Amino acid sequence: MHDHFPRYEPKSAVGRWFDSRLPATRMLYDSFVAYPIPRNLNYWYTFGGILSIMLVVQILTGVVLAMHYIPSADMAFESVEKIMRDVNYGWLLRYLHANGASMFFVAVYVHIFRGMYYGSYKEPRELLWILGVIIFLLMMATGFMGYVLPWGQMSFWGATVITNLFSAIPLVGSAIVTWLWGGFAVGEPTLNRFFSLHYLLPFMIAGVVILHVWALHVTGQTNPTGIEVKSKKDVVPFTPHATVKDAFALVMFFILFSWFVFYQPNFLGHPDNYVKANPLVTPAHIVPEWYFLPFYAILRAIPSKLGGVVAMFASILVLFVLPWLDTSKVRSANYRPLFRQFFWILVVVCIGLGWLGSRPPEGVYVVAARILTAYYFLHFLVILPLLGIFETPRPRPASIADAVLSRKGGGLFRPAGAPAAPEGRG
Repeated sequence: MHDHFPRYEPKSAVGRWFDSRLPATRMLYDSFVAYPIPRNLNYWYTFGGILSIMLVVQILTGVVLAMHYIPSADMAFESVEKIMRDVNYGWLLRYLHANGASMFFVAVYVHIFRGMYYGSYKEPRELLWILGVIIFLLMMATGFMGYVLPWGQMSFWGATVITNLFSAIPLVGSAIVTWLWGGFAVGEPTLNRFFSLHYLLPFMIAGVVILHVWALHVTGQTNPTGIEVKSKKDVVPFTPHATVKDAFALVMFFILFSWFVFYQPNFLGHPDNYVKANPLVTPAHIVPEWYFLPFYAILRAIPSKLGGVVAMFASILVLFVLPWLDTSKVRSANYRPLFRQFFWILVVVCIGLGWLGSRPPEGVYVVAARILTAYYFLHFLVILPLLGIFETPRPRPASIADAVLSRKGGGLFRPAGAPAAPEGRG
């Protein structure tokens, strides 16, 4: 499809010399200017670009913050306060970084659910999806380690509780916990390990993102119809069509981001984390950051410690095999009425698990968490495979262009061979 759009041609002798030896400009042009994309992409497809920009924001602010942060159990909390008060615009950098983590996860959850809704994990994009899940896992590790660095009460006790979970692993669990701690309790060696890994992992994420984009450009993007590109009429060049849409969505997203940074910078944090870590005082209710709460609810829903750890990791690992669990040949939920209903039930279940993760692990909260946890796994392991067998999809258009033109014409898609609407009613 690249052949349908203008190719990059250097206009100067210097440009031609450079392009013949290192065609970096040509690669960027082919990838972000002339690259063909489906003409019916909607705003749900803009979150990939938003995530790329947010990764850059997190890396830049993190590098500057690392210049002033002291990874010491005695000085970490004070160094964060010093950044807030004494470093020029340190308060802004810290709020951008802390709230940026939450906005990063908002965008990635939307991106994941969009991929599920439109079947972006189906053949031939299985590897593209798997790379995305790897990025998600690296993000979770980075976010958890970053949450420990302020060395407040919730940082310390969150690290203690979560790292202790590995002790449930038979034979090697205790050794893993001792290695993570750097001793026999959470302390300064733990903080140094987490600081080093928190600094390193974003660059690993950037590397996997490059592979993710590369895989996307090999297989091409999906679209709301779930139909592959068939002709020049189905595609438009990336610039200006996608860049303008992405830019508008990014501005809207940054308005929300800025509202948190400037008006509610501590809204998404826990009050106990503004108190210096004290190993002798346990908070009444230990909870992780909000973006980990669904998995925390699954962990606590299982009575066995080992069972809870297995269920928590399985809730993420099941995403790796999602391309093979969904047996339907139809990609988009727009043409799968039953799947669409179960999809929205799953969204509600995940939100419910997030809320339950913030509640005390007692009484009705535990019962509700067990019910929602059971449904979560049933959706992937039972419902999806059965839907592919028993569901009757709606007719799909012959091409992307047909779907777009029928919508612009004000009528619904009409399968080939169906009679036209009476004149005056089409």
